[in-house]
Amino acid sequence: MIETSVPGDDEQMISDEPVKSTDNATRVPADMIAACWTSAGNVRPDASPALSPIPITERIAAVASAGFAGMGIVAADLAAIEAGVGLRTLRAMLDDSPLKFVEIELLEKWWIPRGEDGNTFAVRDLLFRASDVLGPTHIKIGSENAEPRDLAPYTEPLLELTRQAAEHGTRIALEPMPFSIVSTIPAGADLARSTGHPDCGIIVDAWHVFRAGTKLDELRDSLTSDVVFGIELDDADAEVVGTLLSDTMDNRRLCGDGTFDLTGLVGVLRDIGYTGTWGTEILSTEFRSTALDLALKRAIDTARAFVE
Repeated sequence: MIETSVPGDDEQMISDEPVKSTDNATRVPADMIAACWTSAGNVRPDASPALSPIPITERIAAVASAGFAGMGIVAADLAAIEAGVGLRTLRAMLDDSPLKFVEIELLEKWWIPRGEDGNTFAVRDLLFRASDVLGPTHIKIGSENAEPRDLAPYTEPLLELTRQAAEHGTRIALEPMPFSIVSTIPAGADLARSTGHPDCGIIVDAWHVFRAGTKLDELRDSLTSDVVFGIELDDADAEVVGTLLSDTMDNRRLCGDGTFDLTGLVGVLRDIGYTGTWGTEILSTEFRSTALDLALKRAIDTARAFVE
């Protein structure tokens, strides 16, 4: 059965085997999430449509078999599932699996009113329909790929979106990205807090922390546990290859295979009191061409090494 409550300390056990931390205290294994692109197979996020070539039944089975406690599903896949077997069948598949959590995404340009050019209400409506059936922990949103700007005008539209999400039994998790108008984690946290709504928070993706040049001390000063709804771990080479956007989609590395200070990042997140799930999001040409079962096993093992 998919759990719709906010993951906390007592929800993190997926095994009876305790794990020893470096300070000799015991810590139960963390609930790990396969972010949507980690299990999507050979498809880039900028494909049109960005539809996984792997049947959802196979993805659910592979994610669960690798040891994950939950998975992400992108809007293009949800639309295909809704038009095919139906969202209720998807819910039954998830209920029949060991997976406890599901995340859905991605909504951008959410501030443009319905009916105006560029609005994304078709995606919003789809994600809300999926929320009614799937009970996701949150809906992940982005913003717009453009230069950073004053974010004050976005508070009210974000608050309205969050209120609507709450009516559908879920939360809004904004993912700041260095090539978008919400370009840093501290800026995203400030924007989420500006709504004054407890169901609005952020996703902290290691890639977007370090590729934005955000220092760990900045994170420590800007984050509180109540505003962090999810974590995504990944790694990278020291230098960006090509554009930052193409580097983001094609060159991520497994945790520990790059230069990110993931130990420091995890330490900061634990220090602020974060006790939720831990995700991993690997996007790379190499990873997409790897057999799904092997790719998922590598992704969870390398991420878990830093979490635990």
